[in-house]
Amino acid sequence: MKKNWNLDGQKALVTGGTKGIGRSIVKELCDFGAEVMFVSRHEDELRDFHDDLREQGHHVHYFRADISLPDQREALVRHLPGIFDHVDILVNNVGTNIRKKADEYNHEEYSTIFRTNLESAFSLSVAIHDLLVASGHASIVNISSVAGLGHMRTGIVYGMTKAAMFQMTKNLAVEWASSGIRVNAIAPWYIRTPLAEQVLKNQTYLDDVLGHTPMNKIGEPEDVASLAVFLCLPAAGYITGQCIAVDGGFTVNLF
Repeated sequence: MKKNWNLDGQKALVTGGTKGIGRSIVKELCDFGAEVMFVSRHEDELRDFHDDLREQGHHVHYFRADISLPDQREALVRHLPGIFDHVDILVNNVGTNIRKKADEYNHEEYSTIFRTNLESAFSLSVAIHDLLVASGHASIVNISSVAGLGHMRTGIVYGMTKAAMFQMTKNLAVEWASSGIRVNAIAPWYIRTPLAEQVLKNQTYLDDVLGHTPMNKIGEPEDVASLAVFLCLPAAGYITGQCIAVDGGFTVNLF
């Protein structure tokens, strides 16, 4: 494989790495030669996934943490230098949602979505900044959503966090460019994940989603993982500050 198209020896950290999009990103990074640490709240899922990847010959590590909580995020940051002396790739993937009308959210629900989707990504990126700088060519990929680009039925608070993630991506891309850190975001439409399946099991809702999707299908986690890994490759070394939709044409389907 050409040098520009592999990640041999690169060190990667992926949050929310045992399910859905995060799990696919971990597997794809491993297949391209990266050494990966993935984070999740669930010890059994972490251990099983770790053992499976090890059996396939991949170099992986895991850490149990709910990174929406500052103390657990700090524990991860303290643990990381014992495994990696630098970080080449950070994928901020962890996320959650509570679907309600704007006037139905209580403060705790609002705070939970913001802590999980936005604060965790910003705080972790800043906390490991020195390890990213030590790479000399680091790449951050933020997993956002098309819900940050316009109104969707997924709920206003979720959309707010995802829109803010786009702005975070642009600002960090400019501020950290001189340190050799690239920052990009991905905006998926409906992808076949445990979070999305909660609403896609409703046939009427599914039909409506497909009717707004020119490609007339739900995306797969691998569709997002492929782009995430591309953005980390040397071949993408002049791409930063961008938000790319993985949406089957949804965001350009105006009529």
